[in-house]
Amino acid sequence: MLPYRLTATQATALIARRELSCEELACSCLDRIEDRDPLVRAWAYVDRDKAIQKARALDNGSARGPLHGLPVGIKDIIATCDMPTSHNSPLYAGHQPSEDASCVAVIRSSGGIVLGKTETVEFASGGRTAPTRNPQDLLHTPGGSSSGSAAAVADMHVPLAIGTQTGGSVIRPAAFTGIYGFKPTHGLVSYAGARTVASSLDTIGWFARTAEDLLILAGSFRLPEAERPAPLAHIRIGICRGPMWAHTGSGARAAVDAAANRLADAGCAVKEIELAPGFDQLSDAAYQVAAWEARPAFLADCLRFGTQLSPVFHEKVEQAQRISSADAGRAYDVLAACRPAFDANFDTAGIDAILTPSAVGEAPEGLHETGDAILNTLWTALHTPCLAMPVGRGERGLPLGIQIIGQRFADVRLIHVATAIAPALGIAS
Repeated sequence: MLPYRLTATQATALIARRELSCEELACSCLDRIEDRDPLVRAWAYVDRDKAIQKARALDNGSARGPLHGLPVGIKDIIATCDMPTSHNSPLYAGHQPSEDASCVAVIRSSGGIVLGKTETVEFASGGRTAPTRNPQDLLHTPGGSSSGSAAAVADMHVPLAIGTQTGGSVIRPAAFTGIYGFKPTHGLVSYAGARTVASSLDTIGWFARTAEDLLILAGSFRLPEAERPAPLAHIRIGICRGPMWAHTGSGARAAVDAAANRLADAGCAVKEIELAPGFDQLSDAAYQVAAWEARPAFLADCLRFGTQLSPVFHEKVEQAQRISSADAGRAYDVLAACRPAFDANFDTAGIDAILTPSAVGEAPEGLHETGDAILNTLWTALHTPCLAMPVGRGERGLPLGIQIIGQRFADVRLIHVATAIAPALGIAS
């Protein structure tokens, strides 16, 4: 097998047995990028020489971290001290931060090799979309705003990539490109050094090609450990169609129903979960909080750049000005009240994870529409861990996904659940 085709778990095992060098893996991934990225356009910046230099140092050194020798892509709203961070904005072209974002520092200190920066929607929020194409069909979007990170993993440029999610910017691109995506519990991974969009929602997340690979980064970020769930026949799954179910397409609904049936056939206990009536207000409250927090996120650039900055971001600040303090307070209170109420479902219903759609359907055609985050926003607002799993293809032949949702701070347990149920769903674990 060509090294670039290896999953993170496979590559780690081969490197540990000295059957593969870090340099061989890095060069294979870099060659893959050189061959494929003119079509996919997942990368805003790649530094081949530094990546190979780092790989050689790892091969010649004795220290071994959990990411030893694994190539990683970093979304281009996340600061890197040795590579530009442009946010897909002409106003930040060539912008060079003086230090790494916290998550990048962890990756480097754990032995990961940062190959470069992946394309994003401008400021991960609006304005310019990424030039990235969906490797499953180049005429379709890979989703946003973590467009390049998802495409780079799906097209086997790197085994792992980092993204961010404020609404659905990890889970939706994972669904559209047919890979795994993971958004941890809000706050478990430091957001320091990444571009702020809405501080109470922004979350660092990551992409991989198997559920087992997600665990490698979870370990690197020291997410709280958890016992593995009981054998498959004892795993309990709640099906939550939720207040946004009416927005799902027939393909997304069929994917959830098929997954539920397969899990039931495999012996899992599967039951329907109804959210309390108060959760109907959750999505509107989340959108209002995100709009309110756009003012501190974009005000400085509006004042600094004036009309050079896209009108989209001026409108975001002006929209925040139109929200009253009382309305903002009520929106925050809705989110705060729903979080513990949602967590209680896991104990009262006796479930290990909730199964729900990851996107409204297949990836839209074209690059100017990255898809609707309406099925992701409420889960992001609840601060829960969310995990996207690929489960097949829709009528147009593009990937369909599901997502499983866990209790807050039970992130590692949720990944273990995904690893356990993947074979029953007919996908790689």
